[in-house]
Amino acid sequence: MRQDHLDGLLTFIAVAEEKGFSAAAVRLGVSPSAVSQSIRNLEQRLGLVLFNRTTRSVSLTEIGERYLVRVQPALELLTSASRELGREADHPSGLLRINVPRAAHLIVLQPVLSRFMAAYPEINLEIRVENLLVDIVSQGFDAGIRFGEAVEKDMVAIAVGPPLQAQIIASPSYLAQHGVPTHPQQLLAHNCIGYRHTTSGQIERWSFSRGDEKYDLPPKGRLILNDSEILVRAALDGLGIAYMINGYIEPFIEQGQLVRLLEDWSPTCPALHLYYPDRRRVPAKLRALIDFLRNERESLAQVAEVPLVL
Repeated sequence: MRQDHLDGLLTFIAVAEEKGFSAAAVRLGVSPSAVSQSIRNLEQRLGLVLFNRTTRSVSLTEIGERYLVRVQPALELLTSASRELGREADHPSGLLRINVPRAAHLIVLQPVLSRFMAAYPEINLEIRVENLLVDIVSQGFDAGIRFGEAVEKDMVAIAVGPPLQAQIIASPSYLAQHGVPTHPQQLLAHNCIGYRHTTSGQIERWSFSRGDEKYDLPPKGRLILNDSEILVRAALDGLGIAYMINGYIEPFIEQGQLVRLLEDWSPTCPALHLYYPDRRRVPAKLRALIDFLRNERESLAQVAEVPLVL
């Protein structure tokens, strides 16, 4: 079917329902002559006479009646689909697919997830947690969350979550047994839990800075992990000292389950960013998440009195 065969169908239905060209013109907001011309063009394309016309009335021919029965339901479906999609363009709803590494889920999404879903009951969320960097466009995701330096330059990136800082943590039981390090170099004599990056395969080095002094140390210990949550759990279990960014470990520190060490040596870390393809119009469901996370970040910065840069 050629695309031009769709031209005039709305006019055809309006004339059939209004039983007149003038009434159909008023309904469509056009002139009666424009309605008449549209019907003539449609009849010429189909090779059919759809209406009986007299000076006093307009009525469907027998073939016109059959044509109306066939096309009216189809156009109603098209109109309904357009109306629903138009509503979704401005109303947050539908499935929102996000790709995140474990750390980003723990720090950015998990703390706000229940509040976000309560605020937007018509949004369904699918969160895929994987540390490998994937092509979110080809994989069908609406957005991803990664550390800033990992985001491709052709993406729109927005800082989310709290300002980040590397923190050294250990359980009170470990420190009671092995002592409390007061200088980064003393960590070389401790059982430090290593973290192996999935993407590079390298074990993360521990960076420290205070004034002009800087140290970049390889963690030495018996345990190496590749999952942030399990890393924290291992520290809670007294298996060693861990190097972890804030945003997830605060409750454990406040409850005394973990102790923060070498606080004045802790360097800042690149912010986590929500990123998505450069689009002229961001879907309402994604805009809702962006605004929610941005407001959350601003609130955290105000509470912590930390200057915020977006």
